[in-house]
Amino acid sequence: MNRSRTARALVILIPVLALIIAIGVGGSQDTNNTLFDPVYKVYQYIKGYFYKPELIDDQKALYGAMKGVVEQLNDPYSEFLEPEEKAQFEESLEGEFTGVGIEITIVDDVLTVITPLVGTPAEAAGILAGDQILQIDDESTEGITLSEAAYKIRGKEGTTVILTVRHEDGTVEDIPIVRAKITIESVDSKTLADGKIGYIRILRFESDTVSELDRALASFDFDGLTGMILDLRNDPGGYVPTAVEVAKRFVDDGVIVIMEDRMSGEQKYYSYGNQIPNLPLAVLINRGTASASEIVAGAIRDHNMGILIGEKSFGKGVYQTFINFDDGSALKITAGEYFTPLGRVVNDVGLSPDIEVDEETDPIDVATSWIEAHAGVEMPIDLVAQPTE
Repeated sequence: MNRSRTARALVILIPVLALIIAIGVGGSQDTNNTLFDPVYKVYQYIKGYFYKPELIDDQKALYGAMKGVVEQLNDPYSEFLEPEEKAQFEESLEGEFTGVGIEITIVDDVLTVITPLVGTPAEAAGILAGDQILQIDDESTEGITLSEAAYKIRGKEGTTVILTVRHEDGTVEDIPIVRAKITIESVDSKTLADGKIGYIRILRFESDTVSELDRALASFDFDGLTGMILDLRNDPGGYVPTAVEVAKRFVDDGVIVIMEDRMSGEQKYYSYGNQIPNLPLAVLINRGTASASEIVAGAIRDHNMGILIGEKSFGKGVYQTFINFDDGSALKITAGEYFTPLGRVVNDVGLSPDIEVDEETDPIDVATSWIEAHAGVEMPIDLVAQPTE
């Protein structure tokens, strides 16, 4: 075990962050310079012929054209964001916003819940990971974009939105949810089993998650611990650099994640010594475990630093970059794909648990039993089960 200081590990954050935000137009393919001339001609015809010229909004026309270019990619994670949409998106990443508390995506052209955030109105109302949202306040979601859906679902605190959802068992129900101010503390920690097991839950990978995690780890008396539980259930992800830094706290040495994009090709990001003793580690996952949380879980499992317990994860193995424009709008576009340290595909596949847990069983109890059975064992160990394909 290497007890290198936190400050040293954080130095790696800057080049990783550069990978995520510094992908510019240099990756564009050669295109015909006259390709979009017909679009401009259509705009000119509208300006010249439409019988109510006062209804023509140049800015909306421009944004509409830009949205259409992105939508033809048929990629649920790429979209053009108008200034207000971009502001709302950034607000949601800061840990406090007004809404119902769900992460959404598009699956097979249907608006789908990645996960309800823990402790939010959506979770309390019965929204489940995997639910398909068919209507928002009686308006169909067919053809809707993620930003449009987010705009409709969010609203003034204390007001009600009705989501018509189809659960995975096929049942359809209208679920009214009262909007509230959503505050997400990204890290929660405590001890279990009379202080013998350290428990950490990460709810989102935000800008302050690493510092919160380090405070949680520093609060534990590792001399008295027999193991740890890292709970990533219903964690929809967040910043990739944060995920890399979090994984470094638990992976003693080696590759954290393999990232591949058109600009840089394949790049690997490493841990050079973790911050804690290599105690038996159980990582809890479910269908709401996605994106950055899958990076962490995949790194821990591939290095045999711990096992995965629960349900198969969501399977978001691609990452996005933001290209900002002067008017406050932005292009959010899928820039690359990531793989686990052993090269396993995550996107549309997910991570399978080493120990699968049904709905009637508490995964924390299963994790506690596994840790107690491996008390005194230093990780990594060859006994850790490999994933089933």
